[in-house]
This record gives sequence, structure tokens and C-alpha cells, in this order.
Amino acid sequence: MPELTPDVRYKRSRFSTRLPNELRYTAGHLWLRERPDHRWEVGITKFALRMLGDPVEIDFEVKAGERLQTGQIIGWVEGFKAVSDLFAPLEGTFVEVNRALEEDIGLMQSSPYARGWLYAIQGRPGADCVDVRGYVDHLDATIDRMLGQES
Repeated sequence: MPELTPDVRYKRSRFSTRLPNELRYTAGHLWLRERPDHRWEVGITKFALRMLGDPVEIDFEVKAGERLQTGQIIGWVEGFKAVSDLFAPLEGTFVEVNRALEEDIGLMQSSPYARGWLYAIQGRPGADCVDVRGYVDHLDATIDRMLGQES
């Protein structure tokens, strides 16, 4: 069996990125990283950032300690190209926002899979949160649909 590398290199059409192996991913292009305290940091994938454009502003409609349902709108993020709602990727408790983004929202773009995480949530991801290989399959299908619409 081949040894796992820290990242999966991904390229399709005009889009390329690296996808960390240790993360879980959602169909809504969020990523989740488990912390040692069983909480999950949640961020936006590089693909979603490309669709959004450079981040301009982010806001949350929930507070620490609030119970969340999977798919619940918890806030929004604005980029130069679009505004998008932020959804809870799992049922659980909202823990905190990444305060570093208040000082430098550019961390979402410059460090999307590390310091640019958006918020933390406590709970257990469902089966719809996939590993990197599942996300690669989803990205392939998404980009193929987009390319089909351009034709």
C-alpha cells in the first residue's frame, strides 16, 4: 500500500490546489479538523474561496454554547465575487469563532487549511463528511458540471 502524503495535489481544468489528508470535507466545500479536545475547526476549502473571491467580511448569527442542527445557517461570508451563507456541517454546539480573522480576514486566503479556519463546533460529523478521496470525487463532479454549463 502506498504511503499517505500530507496533502493530495489536485488539478482539474484551470483549478489546482492541495487538499490535506487529515481533514474531513463536506459537499458544501467546508473542511473539518478534529482538535485534541474533540471539537472541530471548520473552514472553507480553496475551491469555495475561488468561487467567493478575496474575503471581505464574515459574520455569525450564533453565539458560543448554542445548539446547532446540521445544515442550519449560522452566518455569512462576503467575498469580492459573491456572498455565501455559512452552514453547520454537523449537529452539535457552537464553540467559538476564529478571532484572528477579525484582525486579518486575509488568513482565509493565505492559510485556508490552518490559521484561516472560521469557527469551532463540538459534535460528531455524519457520514456526509467525507475523507479527501471522497472530496476529490465531489470536486471532479462539480467542476465537470461547471464546464458543461460553459459549453
